[in-house]
Parts: sequence; structure tokens; C-alpha cells
Amino acid sequence: MSKKGRKQKVRAEPMHTQEQRNMVSLCNLDVWEDIICSGYTPLSQNPEIVAAVNKIASIVSSMTIHLMENTDNGDIRLKDELAKKIDINPNPYMTRKTFISYITRNLLLEGDGNSVVYPKTKNGLIDELIPLPANSVSFVPDGFGYKIVYNGIYYDPSEFIHVVINPSGSYPWKGNGYRVALKDIAKNLAQANETVRGFMQSKWKPSVIVKVDGMVDEFASKDGRTKLLNKYIESNEAGEPWMIPAEGFDVVTVKPLSLTDLAINENVTLDKKTVAAILDVPPFVLGIGDFNADVWNNWINTRIKDICGAIEQELTRNLLISPTRYFKFNCRSLMAYDIEKLSRVGCDNYTRGIMKGNEVRDWLNLPPEDGLDELVILENYIPVGMIGDQKKLIQGGDDNG
Repeated sequence: MSKKGRKQKVRAEPMHTQEQRNMVSLCNLDVWEDIICSGYTPLSQNPEIVAAVNKIASIVSSMTIHLMENTDNGDIRLKDELAKKIDINPNPYMTRKTFISYITRNLLLEGDGNSVVYPKTKNGLIDELIPLPANSVSFVPDGFGYKIVYNGIYYDPSEFIHVVINPSGSYPWKGNGYRVALKDIAKNLAQANETVRGFMQSKWKPSVIVKVDGMVDEFASKDGRTKLLNKYIESNEAGEPWMIPAEGFDVVTVKPLSLTDLAINENVTLDKKTVAAILDVPPFVLGIGDFNADVWNNWINTRIKDICGAIEQELTRNLLISPTRYFKFNCRSLMAYDIEKLSRVGCDNYTRGIMKGNEVRDWLNLPPEDGLDELVILENYIPVGMIGDQKKLIQGGDDNG
């Protein structure tokens, strides 16, 4: 059939039954605004993301920072004024804890993989280490290198300590953060929190539905509905029965919904696992699952050590002149060992001449004791070929000879 031969059809307007026209939404505009999350929520205000970032920052900042030196007999720890400056009072306003925590948080959130510190000198020595706010710092390409822009002034990077994680593919001297990856997840979690809050307040679901026969005009307005409720249903006494006309009303109880019915818990758990995966933290840090010592130790040896390494190397590169010195975080202090296992390992290392007695005591957070500052070894820990040379065996042979 040609287009001309077809009978032109006109789309009819949607038809509504009387029942549909008399239906009233259970969720009014005010309640809708209560359960809908509007606007942009910064990552720094999302509880789950902040919890993960704060955990990483707290762990990294809880470790002591050692100034080490390579020697012919191995690496030793130095305890001079520079070591004290880094590990105790980097500036007059911050401790090592707050200083390293601020740097770590900048790396993970506000700084998008970058954290910049200004080393203030006095008489040629490091006087203060001042971390700069991420919103005051930017980076501009300059040939094969770059410039650091602070408050609109261009500086050479050598004038600052610039810690970087996740180097950019386009600019290897610049870090990459997690804003893009976390943006949608943060929005989902914020919406879930608002929905749960509205659900717990029970603003958007009635406990009963009352069917009314007739009285359409009276029931059409809010004042009319309120009048009917006050007249027949409202009661000030707990447990007092309702007195309503038998023919006029039909009361239907609504089964209470749970968060499981809304699938909120499953979605929140999935989003939390996604946050944990993006920021590379164990799920139990965000309250998902049980603590696992092996997972914890592996996390310390991978994720935490990576962040520590970025800070260590930048401090070493910018603050130290001697090629034999370097900074090192004491990551071993974070390992999850029970006291029994730690004591057993320490005792084995002591009797084999690997550790001094006071080093083992330090592992166990015990004070040093006199006479435990030398390496010792049991007499029978000797090469197999020297078994016959033991003094007690030779003496025993002479006595029997």
C-alpha cells in the first residue's frame, strides 16, 4: 500500500481510569528531596573514601623514619640533627605524624598523585619542611621537564620536594590521582547514604493504606484528608483501637520494607569493595569481611611500602648530599605478628648470632639490658668439617686416651 493510500492515524492521548486519576503518590516533593542526593559531593567528604585514605595516611605516618648510612659492615642507623628534624619535628607546627599524614593524603586525594614540600634552609642547613596546599600548586611542562607554579609564581622543581605516585603517561614527572575513578562510586555511596537516612526516618512509606469509598471532593485536598484522619483514625494513646465506619473505610496494612528489600546493602558492599580495590586497601579496612593477618602483611609489603618508597626516595634525593646516606621507613614495625611468634623468631636469631639480645628486646618493646650488646652463638653451630675440632671432644679424647 502506498503512503497516499494509508489512512493517517492520530496518536490518542493517554487514557486514565477513574481509579488512576484518584491515586495519590506516596512520596511527595519534600520527601523526594530528602532521599535524593543532589549536587556534587567532594571525594574528601565521602565517608568510605575518607576512611580508606585516612587509614593509609595513619599507617604511613605511624612509622619512624630512619636516616641510614652504607658502611663496609652493613647499613647502620644515624641519629644526628637531620635525622631528628625529619623524624620528630619537621617544622614548628607539625610532628612527623601530621607531616607525613598530610603528604600521604595529598598524594591520594587533593593533590591527585602529587605532594609538594618546601625545604626552608638556615645557614645552609635544613630548618623547616613546609608542605604546600594542593590547591595552591600546579605543574607546567617546560621542554623535557616542568616548572612548579605556587601562588602564580614559577619555580624550578629542584627548589622543592615533589613526591609523586602513579606517574602520568603523558608527563612522567607528574602523578595521577583517583578522582576520575572514584567520582561515580562516591556519588553512588552518597545516594545510598541519603536513601538509608530517609528510610530510617520513615518519611516516604506509610504503615497503612486507607481506601475510602466516595467522598472524592472531601478527600481531594490535603486539608480534607487531614480532617478525615483526625476524625476517624488519629489517636493519642498507644494501642488504642481505631473507630471507623464499617462501610466507609478499608484499612490495609503495608508490610514494612527493609534495606534488603531495597538492595541497598548489596550495592553499598559492592561500592565499598570497588573503593577498596581502587585505593588498594584490604576490604576489611572498610568494614567488609574479617581481619586477615596474611592479607594485612602483604598489604604492608606492597601498597604501603610503595608509598613509603616514593617519600623516602624524594627526601633522599633532595635533602642528602652524601651518596652513602638515605632515608628509610621502619615498615617492619607494622607487621602483624603475635608476641609468641615474634619471641620465637627473635630467640632463634639471637642464638644463631644474627641479632643482638637488645635488638630482640627492642622487637618486643622492652628496654635494653647490660651484657646483651654483642652477637653470641651456641658452641655447636660450626661447619660440618670442623666437628672434630671442638675443644670438648678433643679434651674428652685425651682423657680416654
